[in-house]
Amino acid sequence: MPTPTFTLLVDDDQTTNYLNQRTLEKLAVTDKVLVARNGQQALEQLAAHSQHTTPDCPALIFLDMNMPVMSGLEFLEAYQQLPRIGHAIIIVMLTTPLLPEKMRRLRQLPVTDILNKPLTVEKVAGVLKTYFAPGQPG
Repeated sequence: MPTPTFTLLVDDDQTTNYLNQRTLEKLAVTDKVLVARNGQQALEQLAAHSQHTTPDCPALIFLDMNMPVMSGLEFLEAYQQLPRIGHAIIIVMLTTPLLPEKMRRLRQLPVTDILNKPLTVEKVAGVLKTYFAPGQPG
C-alpha cells in the first residue's frame, strides 16, 4: 500500500486540527488533508470524496473520540453501514485513556488502531510504517 495521498482529520478542537495538520505537513506524508469538526461532517466528507476509488478518497483517518453532534464511536457505527469502497481506509482513533467498557466497544468497530493524544511525528511515522509500508496488505 502506498503512503496516503489523502488524509482526513476529525476533531472538534481547531487547535488540535491545526497541530495535526502541521505534523502531517512537516512529515510530507500526504498530498491532501481535509478537516471535519465532528463525525457527521466526516461522513459528509467521505460521501463527497469516496464515490469511487480515486486519489480524492481518503486512505487514512485520524478520528477523535469525544465530539459534539456525532462522536467517534457514533461515526464508526455509521461508517460500518456504508457501502465498501475499493480500498480499506485506515482509521486511527485519537483519544485519552479509555474506560474498559469503552475500549471493548471500540474494539468491536472498524477502527484500525488506537493512539493516545496528542498526535506526534513519532506516532504518525509508526502508523505509516505499520499500515503503509511496502509489502503491507492493502
